[in-house]
Parts: sequence; structure tokens; C-alpha cells
Amino acid sequence: MRIIKRQKHNPVLSLAVALILSCLMTGCKSAFPVSEDSDSQLQTKAFQIISECLNNPDPILRSYATEVVGTARLMPLMPRVVQLFNDPEVSVQFQALIAAGDMKYTMASPNVQQVYRMSQQDVNVRMAAAYALVQMGSLQHANYYKQQIKHPDLTIRANAALLIGKGGNRSDLALLEWAMNDSQSDEWVRLQALESLARLQSPNVYEKIWTRLINAFADDRIWGIQAMAQLRSNQAVSAITTMLDDEVPEVRLTAAEQLGKLGDPIGESVVREVLEKPIPGDMATQMRTKIMATLAIGEIDSDALAKHLPRLLKDTSKRVQLAAAKAIFRQGMP
Repeated sequence: MRIIKRQKHNPVLSLAVALILSCLMTGCKSAFPVSEDSDSQLQTKAFQIISECLNNPDPILRSYATEVVGTARLMPLMPRVVQLFNDPEVSVQFQALIAAGDMKYTMASPNVQQVYRMSQQDVNVRMAAAYALVQMGSLQHANYYKQQIKHPDLTIRANAALLIGKGGNRSDLALLEWAMNDSQSDEWVRLQALESLARLQSPNVYEKIWTRLINAFADDRIWGIQAMAQLRSNQAVSAITTMLDDEVPEVRLTAAEQLGKLGDPIGESVVREVLEKPIPGDMATQMRTKIMATLAIGEIDSDALAKHLPRLLKDTSKRVQLAAAKAIFRQGMP
């Protein structure tokens, strides 16, 4: 379900972003002309793209489209998401159940309970089902994914750390600290535990995240920015702002996106620079940068940036189209 590659200029991102970037397509353009479309036309097109991607043969597109439904709160598409509880790919099932939980989609409670009760079900999927049930009001199911934080399978352990953080219970800080410090935990587990500690507002986590921001590896700095944003403090905002001057474009774009989520549009110029100039690097780097810039548009309140979305919705890459569709529905959301 995951691969960690440590490079200075080719970062591997957290799960949600990795789902977008994992398959790199051809047809990248260096600059993006703008066009005029009404908001309703854009939303209709974006909705269509997300709907189509939920049915795409590519499980990466199905998984990310499901995440978009949850983050953009697209209730009309939830019946289709429920169908993905039975998807042949574990990663798609996992994300579909998370989306149902995040949306508190109680209409699917019987379906979620059925998934949870299946004794032969993948542990990751059962954990996601338990999380969904907790979000729907069955708090006792949280014990299942909390217990998996000590599982010897490190994918299961990392996903347990994710769900503990999303569960929002500060009494679980000790479990995440344990995962951070256990000698059997790998880098993925530690990074996910770190982000969840920040999400739960751990009083001692700022310094740990800061060490990621000054790391030599771009992927560490990106993780650090994402985790720092979970703290939502003035100190965290100041720390992320310093990353707008990073030498790696992906790091700058991550900082701009996360600051936008926190209500600070200061990273607009960083995104605009990417959109208005040829993108350097090989095809993979160009595509990755384009997608990250598109995601940042959705978090920054800027009409100048939003004007690029119609063109991005028509990109030759389905992944860019999906990122643009997410950006259209994310604009103006808290």
C-alpha cells in the first residue's frame, strides 16, 4: 500500500497526495492559458469528472475520487462511494469507508457494520469500518483500531495511527507517542504518528515537527509542513511561511497550500509563478508540480488563481482533471 523513497528532489508525499501523484501521465504543458466559464458550469464539469473517476478502471483514481467526495462533502455521490466498500482493491475500500465516516453518512451504517463483522476481512479495511462506525456514533468501535497501533504489520500500524489522529481523542496521545518511539516502527509509522500527534494538539510536538522542516530531504520537509499545519497555531503558521522560500518547488507549493487551508493567502505568488512560467524538469517532475499547484488553488482564496481551473479541468491527464475538480469544490470551504 505504500513505498517510502527518500530523495532530495523527488519527494514522496502523504497518502492522500501520493494517490494523485503516483501515476504520471504525458501531455504536460509548460504554461496554462486561462478561460472563462460560469461557476455553475465549472461545478457541473467537476462533478462529472469525480463521478467518472469513481468508476475508473484505475484503482488510484477510484481511491482519490472517493477521498475528494469526502473532503468536498459531495453527498449526492455517497451512494456510489458505498458501493466501493466491496471494491476489489483494499486501498479503495479503505478510503471509501473513511469518506463515509468523515461525512457521517449514517444511511450506510448497515453496510459498514457488515464490512466490520466479516471475520476474513482485511485488518486495514476493518479498521476503516470501525472508524466510520465511531463517526456515526458507535464510539466503542474505536477500541479496534486503537489496538492495532501495536500490530507487527507496519502498514496496519501506520493506518491505525492515522485513524487515532482522525478520531480526535486526546487521551490517545500516549498510543501515538509509543508508536513514535517503538524500535519496530518504520519511517512511515513515525511520520503518520507525528501528524496525528499534531492533529491532537500534543503539547510537545512542535519541536519534533520543526526538525522535519529543516531536514535535507524534500519529502521530510513536505511531511513537516503538512504536520505543522495540523497544529493551527500562530507559531505553526510562521514556521510554514518560512518554507515559501524553499529551493524545491514542491515544498513551496505544499507550504502555499497548507497556509491557504489555514486562511492565509500569502502563498498565492508561489502558485502563480508556477502557473505562469514553463515548468522545469523532466515530464514526471512537471506533472507532479502541476498537480500540486492545482491543489493549492483550491485552498487559496484568489480569483486570479481560480481563472486557471477551466484549463486544468480539460487537461489530458485524468489526475490533473481530478485535482482541478477537487480544487473547484474546495474553494471557500473551511
